[in-house]
Amino acid sequence: MQMNLPNMLTLFRIALIPVVMAMFYVDGAWARWVACAIFLLAATTDLLDGWIARNWRLQSDFGRWLDPVADKLLVGATVVMLAGFHRAPLIPAVVIILREVAVSGLREYMAEVRVGMPVTPLAKWKTTVQMVAIVFLILGPAGPDPLPTETIGFWGLWLAAALTLLTGWDYLQAGLRHMAGEPPPPPHPPEPAGVRQP
Repeated sequence: MQMNLPNMLTLFRIALIPVVMAMFYVDGAWARWVACAIFLLAATTDLLDGWIARNWRLQSDFGRWLDPVADKLLVGATVVMLAGFHRAPLIPAVVIILREVAVSGLREYMAEVRVGMPVTPLAKWKTTVQMVAIVFLILGPAGPDPLPTETIGFWGLWLAAALTLLTGWDYLQAGLRHMAGEPPPPPHPPEPAGVRQP
């Protein structure tokens, strides 16, 4: 296990999860703001550890395994708490969690046969919408008065669930194609000669 800065940030993200969960048991608008701030701090470490690992050449097998696990633990635990405290709709919460379990299992299988499953642009949008929705749901009625935070969070989580199903289907198709022995489709058209990718 390599204990470099990116991996320490990832472990720090995991350590923040029980703190976020504990704030659900504290009453008051201030507790919602604190939970939101801690969740945002944890989400920021996700961006930071990946950037540091790539740019400082500190990537490791342990980090590649731990980073997505930390992301799923953070989102899964927070979504469960939101649904359990009746701050989030149950169905999209269940969809999001089941998708993460299914894709994790598929990724593990694909890794065993040494086939990579790169993150798609739609999956990145899913993650962004999901994080924004969770932030608004954590704040709930404690958000700024003119802003309908609960409504934004409610529909944002439904949108995230829809994107979750779409991206999950994409990953499932990729896995089934491999199992059927079909070559994967090219990720994008080949670049014309002399054109550099920006």
